[in-house]
Amino acid sequence: MLRVGLVQHQHRGSKKANLDYAAQQIAALSKDGVVLVVLQELQSEFYFCQSEQSHHFDLAEDLQGSTVKTLSDLAKKYRVVIVSTIFEKRCSGIYHNTAVVLDQDGSLAGYYRKMHIPDDPGFYEKFYFTPGDALPDKQHGFAPITTSLGKLGVMVCWDQWFPEAARLMALAGAELLIFPTAIGWDRSDSQQEQLRQQQAWQLIQRSHAVANNLPVISCNRVGYEPSSEDHSCGIDFWGRSFITGPQGEILAESTSNQEENLMADLNLEDTEKVRRSWPFLRDRRVDAYGNLVQRVID
Repeated sequence: MLRVGLVQHQHRGSKKANLDYAAQQIAALSKDGVVLVVLQELQSEFYFCQSEQSHHFDLAEDLQGSTVKTLSDLAKKYRVVIVSTIFEKRCSGIYHNTAVVLDQDGSLAGYYRKMHIPDDPGFYEKFYFTPGDALPDKQHGFAPITTSLGKLGVMVCWDQWFPEAARLMALAGAELLIFPTAIGWDRSDSQQEQLRQQQAWQLIQRSHAVANNLPVISCNRVGYEPSSEDHSCGIDFWGRSFITGPQGEILAESTSNQEENLMADLNLEDTEKVRRSWPFLRDRRVDAYGNLVQRVID
């Protein structure tokens, strides 16, 4: 059994305050036996992608920066694996939205650079983030990260809408799928539209669990964040973080309007049991999928 947890919270005003809050919640979760903690997308910062402002690049740090150092110390202190994301400066002019995984001894077990980058009103991420690329020893960027707890298929936010990404992680041996995320509503949308969006977001991730027979952990931001340049507009991050089992069953789910920690016990051996009953990987027609590498079939 693997006890996992996630921390859903709002931006608390500063990088230090965000990391201090995370530290408090990691300590609390570890006391309850959690050994894997997932934090939300860009956890230590406000969501700066609501506008295109070059001075926001000053927020970026490298993989040895202060955020990773803080998380490393927490992972070692509480003997937990921590998953979070940072605004990474890879080199001058190249920046990524990067998931980092800190193992129980505090070491950097690995990292994943967000592959799918959105460019929508309020989510101008293409201005800031270069898409991830293949790792040096892999053919593609969708590679699980090996930790003391198993192989983690970590992706980031917009990646959650693409079944190909989850499938590649599963085929490469991921034992669970993890999505730190930052998604919310535009207040001008109707309540019906807001509900449709939130339900679609959960549904697509639950479908990754079903299609790949893997647990899913999805940790979202919560609370209203005005744009740093125009306080008359902003995003209502809708929370609703959740954890599923390998058949898409909801094991834990948070609210849409408050900070909350979630926990669930996962039995990773359930994947083997489910795959014997629902052998989707066995029955894939890999000989017939060649056109998937095309943008569109004309």
